[in-house]
Amino acid sequence: MKKSYVASSFRNIVNVRYIAQTLESRGYVNTFDWTHERIGGDVAKVALGDLRSIGQRERDAVMAADVVVVLLPGGKGTHVELGIAIAQGRVTILHSPEEVINNLDTTSTFYHLPELEKCHGTLDDLLAMIIEHEK
Repeated sequence: MKKSYVASSFRNIVNVRYIAQTLESRGYVNTFDWTHERIGGDVAKVALGDLRSIGQRERDAVMAADVVVVLLPGGKGTHVELGIAIAQGRVTILHSPEEVINNLDTTSTFYHLPELEKCHGTLDDLLAMIIEHEK
């Protein structure tokens, strides 16, 4: 059974849930659904003491995943999760609906590491890439 983790920011919560739920319908286990950690994405409703626990669960989820999907644009935590995935040698797929990956003003040097797979286009294009990777 394949395990997946979807990293992104709360701005992409609908897309994160769509990818995670679609992968679950294909037999993947979501290692952690962080989208339910903060009510409505309101960080102000999370106490500082909760951040340690959330961070530990997110770290552990990335490390437990077979495939890590990173939806751009991401936030600070997304990029930390990307680093963990790279360091752990996880299959990591970076998705951007636009060309932010190849735009010198918005890209990161880490987006261009050879171990990352990149997907531009729709979320369904991304899902097709993940499913193709299974084979």
